[in-house]
Amino acid sequence: MSESNSLLVQAKGVRKSFGTHEVLKGIDFQVHKGEVSVIVGPSGSGKSTFLRAMNGLELIDAGSLIVDGEQVGYSLSDGRYREWGDGDWAKFRSRIGMVFQRFNLYAHFDALENVAASLIHVKKLSKAKARERAREQLDRVGLADHSHKRPHQLSGGQQQRVAIARALAMDPDLMLFDEPTSALDPELVDEVLETMKALAEGGMTMVVVTHEVGFAREVGDSLAFFDEGIVMEKDEPELLLKTENPRVRSFLDRVR
Repeated sequence: MSESNSLLVQAKGVRKSFGTHEVLKGIDFQVHKGEVSVIVGPSGSGKSTFLRAMNGLELIDAGSLIVDGEQVGYSLSDGRYREWGDGDWAKFRSRIGMVFQRFNLYAHFDALENVAASLIHVKKLSKAKARERAREQLDRVGLADHSHKRPHQLSGGQQQRVAIARALAMDPDLMLFDEPTSALDPELVDEVLETMKALAEGGMTMVVVTHEVGFAREVGDSLAFFDEGIVMEKDEPELLLKTENPRVRSFLDRVR
């Protein structure tokens, strides 16, 4: 497979501002199929904004962002670009799974119903088919015995694993994780990281924003350091963790 065919994410010169504040200042970034790409950096460095741009939750102001072979937000027709409509966005997002800091589960649904909901309303599966697939994904994240429980009956780690199962149920080509353990008590972090490690071992393409440097070292194929809206450094985790760049070194020393 050629390098271009193996690219799942290709960003060139991506810029994004909120009002007069420029958050992304010319991001160049690539993710290959089957790769686990980890992003670290201080708060406000643009990590989450860039991740959200990959799913179209934020629209970029300049540059090019191609995800899964498509320029995010636009289609080429008769030599001209047109903006996506609601149907285009729904089709695109069904291929991109995203897990947030907060679990965003429906409080009045049990775990099975939370996972099945998008399959019914987005994938248009029958209720029986949706529930069957939901059970498979809950089993995949180790929650088969908790399918009947509502969010308030689950620990934070279990709720986050339900959120991961919900994203996986859509059969995504790419999984995006935005600091998935930052809202968890320390003793609950490992169960979520173990679930993510299992996904990586299964060949899932993942982009992970996190401060869990140990996860990056153990699972990541690449590690990028974002600072003030730029990619200051990107390399194999073991190499970046030995960097002599004083800014990167200072940050890593604080979070390890």
